[in-house]
Amino acid sequence: MKETRADTRQALLQAAGLHVVLFALMFAGLHWTRSNVVEPVKGDVIEADLVDPSALSASMQRALQRDPKALPEPVAEPKPTPPEPVPEPLPEPVTDEMPPPPVQEPDKVDQEKVQRDAIAPDPAKALREQEAKRRQQQVDLDAQQQTEMERQKQLQLAEIRKQREQAQRELRNAEQRAQQLADAKAQQVQSRAPPPGDPNSRSLDNAGYVQALQAAILHQWTRPESVQIGQRCRISIRQLPGGEVVDVTVSPTCPFDEMGRQSVERAVLKASPLPYAGFEDVFNRNLNLNFVAEER
Repeated sequence: MKETRADTRQALLQAAGLHVVLFALMFAGLHWTRSNVVEPVKGDVIEADLVDPSALSASMQRALQRDPKALPEPVAEPKPTPPEPVPEPLPEPVTDEMPPPPVQEPDKVDQEKVQRDAIAPDPAKALREQEAKRRQQQVDLDAQQQTEMERQKQLQLAEIRKQREQAQRELRNAEQRAQQLADAKAQQVQSRAPPPGDPNSRSLDNAGYVQALQAAILHQWTRPESVQIGQRCRISIRQLPGGEVVDVTVSPTCPFDEMGRQSVERAVLKASPLPYAGFEDVFNRNLNLNFVAEER
């Protein structure tokens, strides 16, 4: 069976009518629900107890029979004063001056660039600062090293002065001990009371005394290669009675070189005491002897 246009229109009308009926039922239900709901009383619940006045005490009954005092009249509230009218602003005077030109805002992009340039460090400047810092550190290090070197130098000089003073004290002490020893020997020799001898003696024993001195000194002498055999060197000897040598001096006219002169001095000191026994009559404290270079 083919559906016609009239059937379609009838179906639409029936559907519309059904929706209208449903809407009317919903509206009626909502209205009925609102009218039946009892709104609760606002506030707290009031409770009361009924009491028989005859059951009250006499004082309570007298209090109920008294007239209540008249309540104070309510204080009238003051009327608010109306606000004062605000004065209207005066109109600005009209002048012929031109308004200032509007301030042009700087470009945001340019500001950001300037800020970046200000914040970003300059590599060349940072390098120069590092180089200056390194140089300052090097200068400080050099100054510290120089100060330490000066301190070490002062310590070394102080140590050298101390050692020199110690050596001088030891030398003076040695000289004092040598002098004391020489004085003690002189006193010992003088206590033996030897004959003083005659420095002006020209006896035959004088030649023997010179030969004895020559032999004693030659026995302790080692001839240097620079001294020729047969050369004579005049020396002055200062001795004590008994032959103890106190001092020896080589004459400036001695042909020996420095090494030869020193060798003669050492030989005279080693030969001390010089021959004395048997030559007391020709003994002299100060002798002038011509030492002859010979082979032993």
